[in-house]
Amino acid sequence: MLKKIFLTGIGVAIVVGVIVSAKLGQFTAMGEMAANMVLPPETVTAMTLSRGRWEQVISATATVSAVQGVTVGAETGGRVSEILFESGATVSQGDMLLQLDTASEDAQLAAAVAAADLARSELARLRKLGERDLASKEAVDRAAAEAKETTARIGVIRAEIARKTVRAPFTGRLGLRQVNLGQILQEGDHIVTLQTADPVHVDFSIPQQQIMHLQKGMLTRVTSDAAPGETFEGHLIAVSPEVDEATRNVRVRALVANPREQLGTGMFARVEVVLPEQQDVLPVVATAVLYAPYGDSVFVIEEHRDEETGDTRQVLRQQFVRLGRAFGDFVDVTEGLKAGETVVTSGVFKLSSGMHVVVDNTLAPEPSLRPAPVDS
Repeated sequence: MLKKIFLTGIGVAIVVGVIVSAKLGQFTAMGEMAANMVLPPETVTAMTLSRGRWEQVISATATVSAVQGVTVGAETGGRVSEILFESGATVSQGDMLLQLDTASEDAQLAAAVAAADLARSELARLRKLGERDLASKEAVDRAAAEAKETTARIGVIRAEIARKTVRAPFTGRLGLRQVNLGQILQEGDHIVTLQTADPVHVDFSIPQQQIMHLQKGMLTRVTSDAAPGETFEGHLIAVSPEVDEATRNVRVRALVANPREQLGTGMFARVEVVLPEQQDVLPVVATAVLYAPYGDSVFVIEEHRDEETGDTRQVLRQQFVRLGRAFGDFVDVTEGLKAGETVVTSGVFKLSSGMHVVVDNTLAPEPSLRPAPVDS
């Protein structure tokens, strides 16, 4: 019995040994194949670095305001007899907007004109009589004073009629009409808003540390979500001498051209003040940077020669960098790279050091300092 058990154990051990030996042979062969296998190179896009100069700007959020803007109101009370404008219309200085009822004043004016005519006739008659000593000097003076008084009364009535005629104080665009025909207005009641549309003021605030860089006349660029892809240019016209005690910011105003009236009063905008000095940079496309908590890096493409075959391959080297200011599609590399090096510009998350690559920029998008993506 023990002999059978012993022989069975020996047989099992032999079978296990054969199986293990076969598997070890397979694993060895697989390891040799893996060691000798050459992965195909990864296709990447790349760019060669070159130094450049970027304009320096001060950026801020801004609010658009009218150069001239008023709420047109009634100078005196009365009933609206005629409305001569449409909401949103463009008017010129002096255009009539609204007429209040002047029936009473018209009647008073007719009476005053008649009284003035009579007074002038009476004055002329007395002067002729006075020349023949048939009228006293006192009577002539009294008639002259009455003629002046009646003429002045005409002026007062005409001024009252003019006050009931509302005209545009300057050229601009009207807002929404706030009165109706036949409505009784009181002095100061709102009729319509009027604002100049071109040019416009753009008001913004900057930190007090940047005041020293600002000067009147500096080029200013404005963009707004209301006009995607559009850039409005103007110039700096005023820097407030006061610093806000709460924010330590200074209010600044620019005058910006608005030829198509795309910027409206109260609109939110973004503004850039262009400084006269330019900055030396080594720009790289932002998509070339692999951002990580332990440091930002890029993949540099280097030429390596295989000593056995003599073939030249493009191999990646991961290089940690220090980044500066971003501008458009680019970011400035302040440390870690130098001009003339070639870096991968896309798909960096799937790359690693030592990987072989092939550069193909056929489908690479063209980066820009001022990208203008189409709003889909």
